[in-house]
Amino acid sequence: MYQKVLTIQDISCVGQCSTTVALPILSACGLETVILPTAILSNHTAGFKGFTVHDLTDEIPVIHRQWQEEGIRFHAIYTGYLGSCEEVTHVKNIIATMLAEGGLTVVDPAMADNGKLYTAFDMAYVEAMKSLCFAADILLPNITEACLLADVEYKESYDRAYIDAILAGLAKKGAKTVVLTGVSYEEGKTGVVVYEQGRYSYYEHQKIARGCHGTGDVYASAFVGALLKGRTTPEAAKIAADYTVQCILNTLDDPAHWYGVKFETALPDLIRELQ
Repeated sequence: MYQKVLTIQDISCVGQCSTTVALPILSACGLETVILPTAILSNHTAGFKGFTVHDLTDEIPVIHRQWQEEGIRFHAIYTGYLGSCEEVTHVKNIIATMLAEGGLTVVDPAMADNGKLYTAFDMAYVEAMKSLCFAADILLPNITEACLLADVEYKESYDRAYIDAILAGLAKKGAKTVVLTGVSYEEGKTGVVVYEQGRYSYYEHQKIARGCHGTGDVYASAFVGALLKGRTTPEAAKIAADYTVQCILNTLDDPAHWYGVKFETALPDLIRELQ
């Protein structure tokens, strides 16, 4: 079935992240992709000298009302970076009124990494996100975000038992399916844990030393694309991981391209994988 997906996140005009990767990746997967920007930034906030931002919180309910009048519905709604508790509330209202029967919700919390919240957020935002995350069909956190949502202490060194405790904490709070990224049990390797209906699977892949901005958005978008093209959750998790790694590898030989990954160059590989 030809499907329509709504992605709700910011637009960073320069920087290859958020909507500027979600729209082309989902479209390349063969999905009609509708965007709802939460803010417009001149560029993302990492590594540049500065940035401009125009908040669009007040526009979201206006757009929502117009869509309702038009009778628009979505087969899937996928959320990324949301800028405030108020935007979280708006998103919950959109999901409640605009998701087609049997539709899918995927939430990437996009609020923390490396043991810390992003500077724009506080614990009040975490609490607001919990109500969105635990109502989603699929939750896509990294370890830091999962710890915040599950109320588990963050640790840099861990074992399988620690990851199991995080997943159990998320499940206890209502998480249905969890795709936990950045899980590393071995030096030089990292991977993705899928926790679905009490079942645990782990896909391990190469860990690349260079950190690249926007790879979480690349991963989430490829995952949603693969899932909506009929792949199982573990299959979609693997496809998205392989695609993200290839995007990074395609960028390593260009030191001038420090602000994101060349995700466009790997799109043919993703398309072939889904055909």
